[in-house]
Amino acid sequence: MNTLHSAETDIDDRYGDLDSRADSDVPEIPLSSDQTPEILQKALSGLSSRWKNWWIRGILTLTMISLFFLIIYMGSFMLMLLVLGIQVKCFHEIITIGYRVYHSYDLPWFRTLSWYFLLCVNYFFYGETVADYFATFVQREEQLQFLIRYHRFISFALYLAGFCMFVLSLVKKHYRLQFYMFAWTHVTLLITVTQSHLVIQNLFEGMIWFLVPISSVICNDITAYLFGFFFGRTPLIKLSPKKTWEGFIGGFFSTVVFGFMAAYMLSKYQYFVCPIEYRSDVNSFVTECEPADLFQLHSYSLPSFLKAVLRRETVSLYPFQIHSIALSTFASLIGPFGGFFASGFKRAFKIKDFANTIPGHGGIMDRFDCQYLMATFVHVYITSFIRGPNPSKVLQQLLVLQPDQQLSIYRTLKMHLIEKGILQPTLKV
Repeated sequence: MNTLHSAETDIDDRYGDLDSRADSDVPEIPLSSDQTPEILQKALSGLSSRWKNWWIRGILTLTMISLFFLIIYMGSFMLMLLVLGIQVKCFHEIITIGYRVYHSYDLPWFRTLSWYFLLCVNYFFYGETVADYFATFVQREEQLQFLIRYHRFISFALYLAGFCMFVLSLVKKHYRLQFYMFAWTHVTLLITVTQSHLVIQNLFEGMIWFLVPISSVICNDITAYLFGFFFGRTPLIKLSPKKTWEGFIGGFFSTVVFGFMAAYMLSKYQYFVCPIEYRSDVNSFVTECEPADLFQLHSYSLPSFLKAVLRRETVSLYPFQIHSIALSTFASLIGPFGGFFASGFKRAFKIKDFANTIPGHGGIMDRFDCQYLMATFVHVYITSFIRGPNPSKVLQQLLVLQPDQQLSIYRTLKMHLIEKGILQPTLKV
């Protein structure tokens, strides 16, 4: 018995040593092949690698921005599909790195379970969104009522099935590594699914809460790159040797100015400032409302030193422009740390980019590493400083209740308004 136990211990120790390899022993993932279109390769063949990369990045950046404008024009539903597509692609890129790094172990069910957990978590979060924002639509569909009523139980049962499958897949000699990859999958889900859900939550508050933060991060990324490319001399952080203080500072001021101007332009239009709501009578999303006070012009008195410079006493601004300063400041000062985090991750596994999806840029995750951090900040900012009670959301929840429950709430509300003196008590004959 002791001999058998000793043999098992030796085997576990041997594979435990393999699992606890030093960073220097992590297998290097082969670099992806160049996916630059042939026409660009020929057009830029006479340039140095530095300027060739600059032109490729620039052309692809303008292309992506143009496509982004097109999707904005197509409406909020297409933006939601875009967010979902980006989430799935980012998840795929991170999971693929884990699979390639530990490919020699041939872990059973790893990729299958990873995608299964992605479906489970998306089912949970998007089910919550349906319950919150489409209550009137759900009320008409009996099958959906069942799914929404027991949504959390169904979500938990689905996750539990995946959890049991993981336990059943455990193989002797690979225990520690399998738990590493289980944690890898869940951290990836936390980074991608949770954050993309917050992006959609921000979008429902009004497209402006989606566009200004995202465009601020894009602006900071572009301007920091340009300032660093032309003026960069002083290294900023060892994790990203190409990042410079000149690019960081130039990107900060450019982003704050851009965010302030973008907020002014977008605040003029209902399409961007109205909360996105689902109208069951027209069976579509609508962005029509009386703009909130946040998007109405207000006069503000200028500080004394600005009065002398601008030669005016007051200035007219949308209150949202003031909030945009906080958003763009975060995008340019804290947002880049999402990129630094991603750089550290890539260095840990000796890779240049997450993938080669976009020539000159790398993978989708390489472009959205800062966006996920920004999404969390915007959601926290809205819930902390902006959002108040939402009458339409309360009404949707009331409409789902049974008639006797609705009458009970009506009587309670009526008595409350009478006590406040807002309604006159009904005279009894």
